[in-house]
Amino acid sequence: METRFPVGLNAVIVAVTGESPRVLTVQAVQPGSVADSETVALPFGPLDPIRDRTMERGVRGWVREQTGLELGYVEQLYTFGDRDRDGKEGGPRVLSVAYLALVREEVLAGNCRAQWLDCYDLLQWEDWRSGCPQVVDERIIPALTAWAELASTRSIRATRKERVAISFGLDGTAWDGEKVLERYELLYEAGLVCEAIREVDPGTQPPRELVRHELGRCMVLDHRRMLATALGRLRGKIKYRPVVFGLLAPTFTLLQLQRVVEALAGVRLHKQNFRRLVDKGGLVEGTGSLDENTGGRPAELFRFRREVLRERSAPGVGLPGGTQASRF
Repeated sequence: METRFPVGLNAVIVAVTGESPRVLTVQAVQPGSVADSETVALPFGPLDPIRDRTMERGVRGWVREQTGLELGYVEQLYTFGDRDRDGKEGGPRVLSVAYLALVREEVLAGNCRAQWLDCYDLLQWEDWRSGCPQVVDERIIPALTAWAELASTRSIRATRKERVAISFGLDGTAWDGEKVLERYELLYEAGLVCEAIREVDPGTQPPRELVRHELGRCMVLDHRRMLATALGRLRGKIKYRPVVFGLLAPTFTLLQLQRVVEALAGVRLHKQNFRRLVDKGGLVEGTGSLDENTGGRPAELFRFRREVLRERSAPGVGLPGGTQASRF
């Protein structure tokens, strides 16, 4: 018997404005789910197999219609197809192909009340630029510890504790910024994010009000999982692809470049180490002009040196030693 699955298209569109990593969202209410008037979604729509010659053209069309934004470079992120991911038990399996795009923030239009949101309003536990986020030590770790203790066997309890330690840098384990999806999945499994309310045993989760206010803003369906996947992908790509330059103006100061990298990585970088790494990699070249609007001493303006794409197979900015991802 032939089985057909509806196919949807999603776009995780990321910008960095000032020192804030931003994601483009639209208003979307999902009847009968945890969504309400404050719930947001990523731009999305069904694949039209007749109109859309490629899935990429389809997602570009939905983004244009919903936000007024014309996308430049996009790449396929992941295909999401968990059973009941639409929140309707026993309903048709829905596959969604998600794309990742990097842009500079623009004024929005479209028909879906599009808006830019800070990624760390949605994933509060991922911003370590000022040390360990307060919500991690005060809310997340105690709740995950209690969840681990609820395990039915000693073996499961030990496995849960190990996952918590590895995900959140406990017991001597180093914080790994790329494990964004692993952290979200752990919080979801423990019932600590609002998207999990429909699935988790009420005895293992805090009240809905606590979840909503302490563990980030809710998104429809599994759209926050998509965002976590995208942020983890970006943090990894920084090391081997010059993706950050797509988020900057054609000319920029080295401090502006550093702040964009820090915004995505969620950690502070040692200034001199970072500049040595950029210089050694041949990633930028001076323009001979100065930025007079620094609030202090004028700073030299640089541009991305495109020749590096031919010179090196992995021309990423990287994360130099001296990153400050500390619990203190």
